[in-house]
Amino acid sequence: MRKVILSAWMVVLPALLHGGGALGWKGADEGLTQERAAQPPQSQTPENPQGAVPAAKAATPAATETNPANMAEPKPSPEAKVPGAAPVDSKTYIIGAEDVIFVKVWRDNDVSGQFLVRPDGRISVPLIGDVTASGRTPEQLEKDISERLSKFIKEPQVNVGILAVGSKKYFILGEVNRPGSFPLVVPTNVLEALVNAGGFRDFANETKILILRGDKVFAFNYKQVTRGKKPEQNILLEPGDKIVVK
Repeated sequence: MRKVILSAWMVVLPALLHGGGALGWKGADEGLTQERAAQPPQSQTPENPQGAVPAAKAATPAATETNPANMAEPKPSPEAKVPGAAPVDSKTYIIGAEDVIFVKVWRDNDVSGQFLVRPDGRISVPLIGDVTASGRTPEQLEKDISERLSKFIKEPQVNVGILAVGSKKYFILGEVNRPGSFPLVVPTNVLEALVNAGGFRDFANETKILILRGDKVFAFNYKQVTRGKKPEQNILLEPGDKIVVK
């Protein structure tokens, strides 16, 4: 009997091994293989020795779109000043012969440049030719040049500055350390003019200084003014005034 049962198991066991049981193990193995394949491969590094899945990084905000208008070169404002310009008021200063002016046309160096006002009161600007500068303020000249350039340049931006004042001068003669002509760029009184001339020489008469203005003569006593007496003598100079120190 025992031999019969043993013989039966020896027949059935190989069938199980190659049949349902083997298929079940095979199916389990295939399921495990598919599950592993679904997971992304992890590499082992010194910072991640176990190959753990790193935490998801925060999303980087989208870059702000560049606005071409913000990148464009800004247009100069009407109040823009020319570098190196003399300290004059562009709204009130009257341009004259021998002034050196600077015309700046935005984005057009061929038209921009320095110009000496000729004795006839004009300057020669590329593209538009002669332009009358004498008798005008820098702002008025800007407008005139801009209007004439608009025939050649779309919406020209023009700035005019005074680099050197040559049309407005006063003169100091006699016993001072630096006699000669001086530009009248800003309001200047007699006392300030004498300082600009470097002061008096040793034998100057400081009490009888004269200011000649056309057919008028004004007296100036340096000692009185510096002591606070008769300050009305310290008048503002006008173009062409001559200070005589004997």
